[in-house]
Amino acid sequence: MLDKMHILICGGPECRNSKSKQIRDKFNEEIKRLNLGDDIKTILTGCFGLCALGPHVLIYPGEKLYSGITLDDIPEIVEQHIAKGKPVERLLFKGVFDRTKFKNRSELTFFAKQERVALRNCGIINPLEINEYIARDGYEALGTVVTTLTPQETIDEMKKSGLRGRGGGGFPTGLKWEFASKSVSDQKYVICNADEGDPGAFMDRAVLEGDPHSVLEAMAICGYAIGANTGYIYIRAEYPVAVERLQIAIDQARELELLGKNIFNSGFDFDIEIRLGAGAFVCGEETALIASIEGERGMPRKKPPYPAVKGLFGQPTNVNNVETFANVPPIFLKGSDWFKSIGTEKSPGTKVFALGGKIANTGLLEVPMGTTLREVIYEIGGGIPNKRKFKAAQTGGPSGGCITEESLDTPIDFDNLVKLGSMMGSGGMIVMDEDNCMVDVARFYLEFTVEESCGKCTPCREGTKRMLDILNRICEGNGTLEDLDVLERLANMIKDSSLCGLGQTAPNPVLSTLKHFRDEYEAHVIDKVCPAGVCSNLTKYLVLDNCIGCTKCARNCPVDAITGKVKEKHYINTDICISCGACKAACPVNAISTKPEDWEAYNG
Repeated sequence: MLDKMHILICGGPECRNSKSKQIRDKFNEEIKRLNLGDDIKTILTGCFGLCALGPHVLIYPGEKLYSGITLDDIPEIVEQHIAKGKPVERLLFKGVFDRTKFKNRSELTFFAKQERVALRNCGIINPLEINEYIARDGYEALGTVVTTLTPQETIDEMKKSGLRGRGGGGFPTGLKWEFASKSVSDQKYVICNADEGDPGAFMDRAVLEGDPHSVLEAMAICGYAIGANTGYIYIRAEYPVAVERLQIAIDQARELELLGKNIFNSGFDFDIEIRLGAGAFVCGEETALIASIEGERGMPRKKPPYPAVKGLFGQPTNVNNVETFANVPPIFLKGSDWFKSIGTEKSPGTKVFALGGKIANTGLLEVPMGTTLREVIYEIGGGIPNKRKFKAAQTGGPSGGCITEESLDTPIDFDNLVKLGSMMGSGGMIVMDEDNCMVDVARFYLEFTVEESCGKCTPCREGTKRMLDILNRICEGNGTLEDLDVLERLANMIKDSSLCGLGQTAPNPVLSTLKHFRDEYEAHVIDKVCPAGVCSNLTKYLVLDNCIGCTKCARNCPVDAITGKVKEKHYINTDICISCGACKAACPVNAISTKPEDWEAYNG
């Protein structure tokens, strides 16, 4: 038996849904049953990152990663791996590119291409134990700052690092701190924006659930730099696990006098409170967030004055998001030159992405700025499943735009994404293949924006609704070429005249898809077909000649529109078909097509 063994069980959201807590309990039960001693420790950690393939278990020493295990697998793992030191190879994780041999976790392609700074402790430590954070140099940066640096020296080091805000536009963090520092007031505030609302984004949630102390330490450093003694973490109530772990972390830090009065005997006082949001997307905008903390309706305010001058309760306030703060302690531990050595000249460091959509390895990853989209999608992400063709990737959520195949080799950083008509945003990245309709994608994001608009300014409140009306008409087959011109004019008007950044960026998905996929819009309005076969009013289903007559399509059709004998080609009655897609989803040989070119060949 191997001594001092650690069994790390992923406690991320997907793995929790796959019974990670029960898996930990089962490991403890089997270890006790076999009397394997007290040197084996089971730890429920934060997210490992491989969200689609859980639950995951990582065993040290040896760094062996098990994926997709069940409670029934655990006795074998304990008896063979834990007791005898022989990994159970059939249960080990095998990545898309790693199937020929079993590798250690760090050697797997998904992890080998990453460089973890913000996620450095996620999946490694027990987030409920402050001593585990301290054992990995936790709170050392805070101690160094408050005992050896002046507030201005702290700001200078942050400016020198080049860290840019990871929550949206990428404003320089050190410069933001300096603005708040220079504002004269007896009371200042630090706010952590943990109101993560983009569809498909869960980066901040992973940090808060897996490494909450890193955010607390960074907020205290920021408070020292700008002269604040109070911090607030604004987090949506839909993240109950993160809220619970944050409160535990705050209580532990207070108990060890790492928060509160006279931190490290330096004379510096700083404490943190949690404020819950109701889930409004607009509260991700810093002035709307501030209004919500004050007890008002979460609506953006005119800027200037900026929060650094007049923020929470009318006092100077610095607002950064979770990922930005998570980068702060390593900068002061390893130095700004180390941080600048990662990434690109204008975008130093790393970026965390939540990779989703049509991709083999969905989940969380952290890569150096300057990594290409091709590397993210095809090497780390494992490529597009089912041999489908890549079409586009949406970055920046509903505020971003789509990146096409011709830009796959563009280095990812703040400025390059803006040049491509998108933006970094908080880090959501949704991959789409040939079966995605880009008009429908634009409609999806605009539906979200219309639903989440606070309604304060007319361009966003009314303009986005009119844009959505036009997109609905196009998807239903009632659009015209004139609609495309009106859509584009309206989008640019909203972009130029909305009050806040959310309204100003709301048209981006429409403008981006119009630019790169105008042919799809024209097919909808001229030919009255949806090339991807998504918009039901513009889609016809056809059985191809490679049909094997398995009858699955006919058995799954809700309106009995499909006929045919066993082992013979089937046929679809288009007069009855409701274009629901059940047949295509059920077909095991991809013998059902919605492509216009297949219909042309059939009719020809």
